[in-house]
Formats: sequence, structure tokens, C-alpha cells
Amino acid sequence: MTSFQRAKLYILALDLKGCLYLNHFSHSQGISQFFKVISRLGDGWFWYVMLSIVWVSHGLAYIVQISYLLLAGSTGTLLYKLLKHKTIRPRPYQVHQVIVLGERPLDHFSFPSGHTLHAVMATTVLGYIQPVLLLCMLPFTILVALSRMVLGLHYPTDVIIGAVLGGLVGWAVISCAPMLNLVL
Repeated sequence: MTSFQRAKLYILALDLKGCLYLNHFSHSQGISQFFKVISRLGDGWFWYVMLSIVWVSHGLAYIVQISYLLLAGSTGTLLYKLLKHKTIRPRPYQVHQVIVLGERPLDHFSFPSGHTLHAVMATTVLGYIQPVLLLCMLPFTILVALSRMVLGLHYPTDVIIGAVLGGLVGWAVISCAPMLNLVL
């Protein structure tokens, strides 16, 4: 066995241990219900409702920022859908019978976590635009990431890579603003 194969097996074992540990919290009805709500708030519709509220309450004043969030969200969606269909990693509950499914998944595959990707991306862009939003966005983003594992929908590596990709997409969009002579 090569060192790469050993490292891969070690990471997969850690991934499963982390998934099992976090999923055991879903056995508590209160915790499970809490994370179901958080997970649903991480769905795409929530972000569109939030953007609509900003648009309705502020008119065209934030149209540039809303456009950048829509661009980042679209880029994130394309990226995670491409990766999901290329990697076709089964979800933890599909592979390990001991993992309790706490919420019906929106799609078939596990890698990467789209909920986490979008939460981190939105936190990155919104935190850049309005740093005070980080006070509520950071805890919310952490809870979204945890919810995906507690509910048996993702392995820790799915969530970690989703977070990294979300951060990269967010910073890429922020970095494009000056090139287009726009102020976020």
C-alpha cells in the first residue's frame, strides 16, 4: 500500500468518525428539530428571500451588491453541481446504516456541501460589504455547516471543501469589483 493510499484511508476513517459523532446528536428530538430548521434556512430560497427584502426595502440603492451576490450564488451553484456529478459520492446515511437521516436531501450526492458553500460565500460577500453583518452571519454559517453533518447528509470533508469553495467564490467576486470600477 502506498503512502497516498494509507493517507486516503486515514482521512476516510476520520471522516466517518466525525460523521458518526456529530450524527449521534440527532437522536435528541430537540437538537434534531433545531438543526432541521437551520438546514432549511440554508436552502437556496432563503437567500433569495433575503435579497428580495433588501431590494424591496432599499430600492436600487443596493442593486450592485445584490447583483454580485447573485453572480456569486450562480457561480457557487455551477461549481458544486459540477463537482457533485463528477465525484458522485454517496451520502453518509446511504453507506452506513447506523447514521440516522434527519432531513430529506435536496439532491443525490454528498460532495461538496452546497449549503455550506453558499453560506460561506454569502457570509464572505456580505461581511465585506457590511462588516457588522458578520456578527449574525458567522454563527449562522457555522450552524448550517454543523446541521449538514448532524442530520447525516454530509461527511466533514464535504463541509470543509464546501466552505473552502464558498470562501474562494466569495473572494473571487469581491476581487472582480475593482476591475469593473464598482464599489461593493
